[in-house]
Amino acid sequence: MLLDIENLTLELPGAARPVLTDVSLRVAAGEVVGLVGESGSGKSTTARAALRTLPAGTAAHGSVRVDGTDVLALSGEELREHRAHTVAMVHQDPRSALNPVRRIGDFLVERLAGTGLDKKAVRARAVELLGTVGLSDPERRVRQRPHELSGGMLQRVVIAGALAAEPRLLLADEATSALDVTTQAEILALLRTLRAERSLGLLFITHDLHLAAAYCDRVYVMYAGRVVEEQPAGALFDRPRHPYTKGLLACSPTLGEGSREIRPIPGRPPSLADTFGGCEFADRCPDAEPACGTWRPQPVPLDGGGTAACRRLPVLMELGSGTERKRSVR
Repeated sequence: MLLDIENLTLELPGAARPVLTDVSLRVAAGEVVGLVGESGSGKSTTARAALRTLPAGTAAHGSVRVDGTDVLALSGEELREHRAHTVAMVHQDPRSALNPVRRIGDFLVERLAGTGLDKKAVRARAVELLGTVGLSDPERRVRQRPHELSGGMLQRVVIAGALAAEPRLLLADEATSALDVTTQAEILALLRTLRAERSLGLLFITHDLHLAAAYCDRVYVMYAGRVVEEQPAGALFDRPRHPYTKGLLACSPTLGEGSREIRPIPGRPPSLADTFGGCEFADRCPDAEPACGTWRPQPVPLDGGGTAACRRLPVLMELGSGTERKRSVR
Protein backbone atom coordinates (compact mmCIF):
# COMPACT_ATOMS: atom_id res chain seq x y z
CA MET A 1 0.00 0.00 0.00
CA LEU A 2 1.49 3.35 -1.06
CA LEU A 3 -0.28 5.57 1.51
CA ASP A 4 -1.53 3.89 4.67
CA ILE A 5 -3.01 6.10 7.40
CA GLU A 6 -4.23 4.14 10.40
CA ASN A 7 -6.28 5.55 13.31
CA LEU A 8 -4.68 8.98 13.00
CA THR A 9 -5.69 11.52 15.64
CA LEU A 10 -4.25 15.05 15.58
CA GLU A 11 -4.70 17.50 18.44
CA LEU A 12 -3.88 21.19 18.09
CA PRO A 13 -2.99 23.43 21.03
CA GLY A 14 -6.03 25.40 22.20
CA ALA A 15 -8.58 23.42 20.17
CA ALA A 16 -11.58 22.01 22.03
CA ARG A 17 -11.55 18.79 19.99
CA PRO A 18 -9.06 16.93 17.75
CA VAL A 19 -8.72 18.25 14.22
CA LEU A 20 -8.61 14.59 13.09
CA THR A 21 -10.09 11.64 15.00
CA ASP A 22 -9.22 7.99 14.24
CA VAL A 23 -8.78 8.62 10.52
CA SER A 24 -7.88 5.56 8.46
CA LEU A 25 -7.25 5.96 4.72
CA ARG A 26 -5.38 4.00 2.06
CA VAL A 27 -4.16 4.74 -1.46
CA ALA A 28 -2.55 2.08 -3.64
CA ALA A 29 -0.11 2.70 -6.48
CA GLY A 30 -2.02 3.55 -9.65
CA GLU A 31 -5.22 4.30 -7.71
CA VAL A 32 -7.25 7.54 -7.57
CA VAL A 33 -8.84 8.00 -4.15
CA GLY A 34 -11.23 10.85 -3.44
CA LEU A 35 -11.50 12.72 -0.16
CA VAL A 36 -14.63 14.88 0.14
CA GLY A 37 -16.46 16.96 2.73
CA GLU A 38 -17.36 20.53 3.68
CA SER A 39 -14.73 23.15 4.43
CA GLY A 40 -13.11 22.46 7.79
CA SER A 41 -13.80 18.72 7.71
CA GLY A 42 -10.09 17.85 7.85
CA LYS A 43 -9.39 16.96 4.20
CA SER A 44 -6.31 19.15 3.71
CA THR A 45 -4.94 18.29 7.16
CA THR A 46 -5.15 14.59 6.28
CA ALA A 47 -3.14 15.24 3.10
CA ARG A 48 -0.57 17.34 4.94
CA ALA A 49 -0.04 14.48 7.39
CA ALA A 50 1.48 12.51 4.49
CA LEU A 51 4.08 15.30 4.19
CA ARG A 52 4.14 15.97 7.95
CA THR A 53 3.67 19.67 7.34
CA LEU A 54 1.55 20.14 10.46
CA PRO A 55 1.25 23.18 12.75
CA ALA A 56 3.82 23.51 15.53
CA GLY A 57 2.77 21.76 18.72
CA THR A 58 0.48 19.25 16.99
CA ALA A 59 0.14 16.02 18.99
CA ALA A 60 -0.17 13.02 16.66
CA HIS A 61 -1.40 9.53 17.54
CA GLY A 62 -1.71 6.61 15.14
CA SER A 63 0.42 5.96 12.07
CA VAL A 64 1.08 7.50 8.66
CA ARG A 65 3.08 5.30 6.30
CA VAL A 66 4.12 6.20 2.77
CA ASP A 67 5.62 3.34 0.77
CA GLY A 68 6.26 1.57 4.08
CA THR A 69 8.03 4.49 5.76
CA ASP A 70 6.68 5.85 9.07
CA VAL A 71 6.35 9.55 8.22
CA LEU A 72 5.65 10.62 11.82
CA ALA A 73 9.02 9.21 12.87
CA LEU A 74 11.05 11.07 10.23
CA SER A 75 13.18 14.10 11.06
CA GLY A 76 16.00 16.16 9.64
CA GLU A 77 17.47 15.03 6.33
CA GLU A 78 15.19 12.00 6.09
CA LEU A 79 12.08 14.19 6.30
CA ARG A 80 13.49 16.64 3.72
CA GLU A 81 14.23 13.73 1.39
CA HIS A 82 10.70 12.40 1.85
CA ARG A 83 9.13 15.77 1.01
CA ALA A 84 11.44 16.33 -1.94
CA HIS A 85 11.14 12.96 -3.69
CA THR A 86 8.40 10.67 -2.35
CA VAL A 87 5.30 12.87 -2.05
CA ALA A 88 4.23 16.02 -3.90
CA MET A 89 1.21 18.29 -3.45
CA VAL A 90 -0.71 20.35 -6.01
CA HIS A 91 -2.60 23.21 -4.34
CA GLN A 92 -5.81 24.99 -5.31
CA ASP A 93 -4.32 28.35 -6.38
CA PRO A 94 -1.29 27.95 -8.66
CA ARG A 95 -0.43 31.65 -8.44
CA SER A 96 0.29 31.30 -4.72
CA ALA A 97 2.93 28.66 -5.51
CA LEU A 98 4.80 30.80 -8.04
CA ASN A 99 6.96 33.88 -7.52
CA PRO A 100 5.38 36.55 -9.76
CA VAL A 101 8.73 38.20 -10.61
CA ARG A 102 10.59 35.02 -11.56
CA ARG A 103 10.38 32.99 -14.73
CA ILE A 104 8.58 29.68 -15.05
CA GLY A 105 11.91 27.99 -15.75
CA ASP A 106 13.32 29.23 -12.42
CA PHE A 107 10.43 27.56 -10.57
CA LEU A 108 11.13 24.23 -12.25
CA VAL A 109 14.91 24.49 -11.84
CA GLU A 110 14.40 24.86 -8.07
CA ARG A 111 12.33 21.67 -8.06
CA LEU A 112 15.09 19.86 -9.94
CA ALA A 113 17.82 20.86 -7.49
CA GLY A 114 19.60 17.84 -6.06
CA THR A 115 18.91 15.57 -9.04
CA GLY A 116 22.57 15.53 -10.02
CA LEU A 117 21.94 17.05 -13.46
CA ASP A 118 24.17 19.80 -14.85
CA LYS A 119 22.76 23.22 -15.73
CA LYS A 120 22.11 22.37 -19.38
CA ALA A 121 20.41 19.07 -18.51
CA VAL A 122 18.26 20.75 -15.86
CA ARG A 123 16.95 23.26 -18.40
CA ALA A 124 16.26 20.49 -20.90
CA ARG A 125 14.40 18.55 -18.21
CA ALA A 126 12.32 21.64 -17.33
CA VAL A 127 11.27 22.01 -20.98
CA GLU A 128 10.49 18.29 -21.13
CA LEU A 129 8.27 18.51 -18.03
CA LEU A 130 6.25 21.37 -19.52
CA GLY A 131 5.73 19.29 -22.63
CA THR A 132 4.68 16.31 -20.51
CA VAL A 133 1.84 18.30 -18.92
CA GLY A 134 0.58 19.46 -22.31
CA LEU A 135 1.84 23.05 -22.53
CA SER A 136 2.41 24.22 -26.09
CA ASP A 137 5.79 25.69 -27.06
CA PRO A 138 7.52 24.72 -23.77
CA GLU A 139 10.79 26.34 -24.90
CA ARG A 140 9.04 29.72 -24.80
CA ARG A 141 7.08 29.00 -21.61
CA VAL A 142 10.22 28.52 -19.49
CA ARG A 143 11.18 32.13 -20.29
CA GLN A 144 7.78 33.58 -19.36
CA ARG A 145 6.54 34.89 -16.00
CA PRO A 146 3.33 33.81 -14.24
CA HIS A 147 1.29 36.86 -15.32
CA GLU A 148 1.79 35.86 -18.95
CA LEU A 149 -0.01 32.51 -18.50
CA SER A 150 -3.66 31.67 -17.88
CA GLY A 151 -4.88 29.92 -14.74
CA GLY A 152 -5.11 26.56 -16.49
CA MET A 153 -1.59 26.92 -17.89
CA LEU A 154 -0.25 27.83 -14.46
CA GLN A 155 -1.90 24.76 -12.95
CA ARG A 156 -0.06 22.67 -15.53
CA VAL A 157 3.19 24.38 -14.52
CA VAL A 158 2.56 23.53 -10.85
CA ILE A 159 1.81 19.92 -11.79
CA ALA A 160 5.06 19.84 -13.76
CA GLY A 161 6.88 21.08 -10.66
CA ALA A 162 5.24 18.37 -8.56
CA LEU A 163 6.40 15.73 -11.04
CA ALA A 164 9.97 17.05 -11.24
CA ALA A 165 11.35 14.75 -8.54
CA GLU A 166 9.42 11.65 -9.74
CA PRO A 167 7.17 11.27 -6.65
CA ARG A 168 5.30 8.03 -5.92
CA LEU A 169 2.31 9.80 -4.33
CA LEU A 170 0.54 12.93 -5.61
CA LEU A 171 -1.79 14.94 -3.36
CA ALA A 172 -4.20 17.14 -5.36
CA ASP A 173 -5.83 19.58 -2.92
CA GLU A 174 -8.79 21.23 -4.73
CA ALA A 175 -6.47 21.39 -7.73
CA THR A 176 -9.27 22.14 -10.21
CA SER A 177 -11.85 24.10 -8.22
CA ALA A 178 -10.52 27.53 -9.33
CA LEU A 179 -10.67 26.63 -13.04
CA ASP A 180 -13.45 26.89 -15.60
CA VAL A 181 -15.16 23.61 -16.46
CA THR A 182 -13.36 23.10 -19.78
CA THR A 183 -9.93 23.64 -18.27
CA GLN A 184 -10.95 21.53 -15.27
CA ALA A 185 -11.74 18.62 -17.56
CA GLU A 186 -8.35 18.98 -19.27
CA ILE A 187 -6.46 19.00 -15.94
CA LEU A 188 -8.42 15.99 -14.67
CA ALA A 189 -7.63 14.08 -17.86
CA LEU A 190 -3.97 15.03 -17.50
CA LEU A 191 -3.80 13.80 -13.91
CA ARG A 192 -5.44 10.51 -14.88
CA THR A 193 -2.98 10.02 -17.76
CA LEU A 194 0.02 10.75 -15.53
CA ARG A 195 -1.37 8.37 -12.91
CA ALA A 196 -1.58 5.56 -15.48
CA GLU A 197 1.79 6.24 -17.13
CA ARG A 198 3.77 6.55 -13.90
CA SER A 199 1.71 4.27 -11.63
CA LEU A 200 1.24 7.20 -9.25
CA GLY A 201 -1.04 7.02 -6.26
CA LEU A 202 -3.37 10.05 -6.39
CA LEU A 203 -5.27 11.46 -3.42
CA PHE A 204 -7.86 13.79 -4.95
CA ILE A 205 -9.33 16.27 -2.45
CA THR A 206 -12.52 18.06 -3.46
CA HIS A 207 -15.76 19.47 -2.08
CA ASP A 208 -17.63 18.17 -5.14
CA LEU A 209 -19.01 14.71 -4.38
CA HIS A 210 -20.39 14.24 -7.91
CA LEU A 211 -16.95 14.93 -9.39
CA ALA A 212 -15.27 12.54 -6.95
CA ALA A 213 -17.79 9.79 -7.73
CA ALA A 214 -17.17 10.18 -11.47
CA TYR A 215 -13.38 10.55 -11.31
CA CYS A 216 -12.12 8.36 -8.46
CA ASP A 217 -11.83 4.64 -7.83
CA ARG A 218 -12.82 4.94 -4.16
CA VAL A 219 -14.13 7.86 -2.10
CA TYR A 220 -13.78 8.78 1.58
CA VAL A 221 -16.30 11.21 3.08
CA MET A 222 -15.13 13.31 6.05
CA TYR A 223 -17.08 15.27 8.63
CA ALA A 224 -15.66 17.12 11.66
CA GLY A 225 -12.28 15.42 11.33
CA ARG A 226 -13.66 11.90 11.05
CA VAL A 227 -14.20 9.53 8.11
CA VAL A 228 -17.94 8.82 8.13
CA GLU A 229 -18.14 6.71 4.97
CA GLU A 230 -15.89 4.97 2.46
CA GLN A 231 -17.06 3.09 -0.62
CA PRO A 232 -16.12 2.37 -4.24
CA ALA A 233 -17.03 5.51 -6.16
CA GLY A 234 -19.92 4.07 -8.14
CA ALA A 235 -21.50 2.49 -5.07
CA LEU A 236 -21.16 5.68 -3.05
CA PHE A 237 -23.03 7.65 -5.68
CA ASP A 238 -25.73 5.03 -6.30
CA ARG A 239 -26.24 3.89 -2.68
CA PRO A 240 -24.88 6.40 -0.15
CA ARG A 241 -25.27 4.97 3.36
CA HIS A 242 -24.36 7.72 5.83
CA PRO A 243 -26.93 10.55 6.28
CA TYR A 244 -24.17 13.11 5.74
CA THR A 245 -23.22 11.60 2.37
CA LYS A 246 -26.89 11.61 1.38
CA GLY A 247 -27.11 15.25 2.47
CA LEU A 248 -24.12 16.26 0.33
CA LEU A 249 -25.66 14.63 -2.72
CA ALA A 250 -29.08 16.15 -2.05
CA CYS A 251 -27.71 19.70 -1.90
CA SER A 252 -25.48 19.38 -4.99
CA PRO A 253 -27.01 20.61 -8.27
CA THR A 254 -26.45 18.45 -11.35
CA LEU A 255 -27.29 18.71 -15.05
CA GLY A 256 -29.98 16.63 -16.67
CA GLU A 257 -32.20 16.05 -13.64
CA GLY A 258 -35.00 18.45 -14.52
CA SER A 259 -36.53 20.20 -11.52
CA ARG A 260 -34.93 18.09 -8.76
CA GLU A 261 -35.28 19.88 -5.44
CA ILE A 262 -32.05 21.09 -3.83
CA ARG A 263 -32.17 20.33 -0.10
CA PRO A 264 -29.42 22.03 1.94
CA ILE A 265 -28.04 20.39 5.07
CA PRO A 266 -29.43 22.35 8.05
CA GLY A 267 -27.16 24.10 10.52
CA ARG A 268 -23.47 24.81 10.01
CA PRO A 269 -20.29 22.74 9.85
CA PRO A 270 -18.67 22.42 13.29
CA SER A 271 -15.55 24.38 14.23
CA LEU A 272 -12.64 23.32 16.42
CA ALA A 273 -14.34 25.17 19.29
CA ASP A 274 -17.28 22.73 19.22
CA THR A 275 -17.25 19.58 21.37
CA PHE A 276 -19.36 16.46 21.03
CA GLY A 277 -20.47 13.75 23.40
CA GLY A 278 -21.52 11.44 20.59
CA CYS A 279 -21.95 11.54 16.82
CA GLU A 280 -20.68 14.85 15.46
CA PHE A 281 -23.42 14.98 12.82
CA ALA A 282 -26.33 14.30 15.20
CA ASP A 283 -27.49 17.93 15.49
CA ARG A 284 -27.83 18.26 11.70
CA CYS A 285 -28.98 14.72 10.90
CA PRO A 286 -32.60 14.10 9.77
CA ASP A 287 -32.38 10.48 10.99
CA ALA A 288 -30.90 11.17 14.44
CA GLU A 289 -32.37 9.84 17.68
CA PRO A 290 -31.57 11.01 21.23
CA ALA A 291 -29.14 8.11 21.68
CA CYS A 292 -27.05 9.39 18.74
CA GLY A 293 -25.96 12.30 20.97
CA THR A 294 -23.96 9.91 23.18
CA TRP A 295 -22.97 7.19 20.68
CA ARG A 296 -19.36 7.42 19.51
CA PRO A 297 -19.14 6.72 15.76
CA GLN A 298 -17.74 3.31 14.85
CA PRO A 299 -17.25 2.16 11.23
CA VAL A 300 -19.56 -0.66 10.16
CA PRO A 301 -18.64 -2.87 7.16
CA LEU A 302 -20.91 -2.54 4.13
CA ASP A 303 -21.98 -5.17 1.64
CA GLY A 304 -19.84 -4.77 -1.45
CA GLY A 305 -16.95 -3.17 0.42
CA GLY A 306 -16.35 -0.01 2.40
CA THR A 307 -17.63 1.25 5.75
CA ALA A 308 -20.00 3.80 7.24
CA ALA A 309 -20.06 5.16 10.81
CA CYS A 310 -23.71 5.61 11.79
CA ARG A 311 -25.55 4.16 14.81
CA ARG A 312 -28.76 3.76 12.79
CA LEU A 313 -27.06 2.21 9.76
CA PRO A 314 -28.75 -1.24 10.03
CA VAL A 315 -32.21 0.39 10.17
CA LEU A 316 -31.44 2.83 7.35
CA MET A 317 -30.04 0.03 5.18
CA GLU A 318 -33.21 -1.99 5.70
CA LEU A 319 -35.37 1.00 4.82
CA GLY A 320 -33.29 1.58 1.71
CA SER A 321 -33.63 -2.07 0.68
CA GLY A 322 -37.39 -1.82 1.07
CA THR A 323 -37.50 1.26 -1.16
CA GLU A 324 -35.41 -0.49 -3.80
CA ARG A 325 -37.73 -3.53 -3.72
CA LYS A 326 -40.76 -1.27 -4.29
CA ARG A 327 -39.03 0.36 -7.25
CA SER A 328 -38.20 -3.01 -8.79
CA VAL A 329 -41.87 -4.13 -8.48
CA ARG A 330 -43.05 -0.97 -10.20
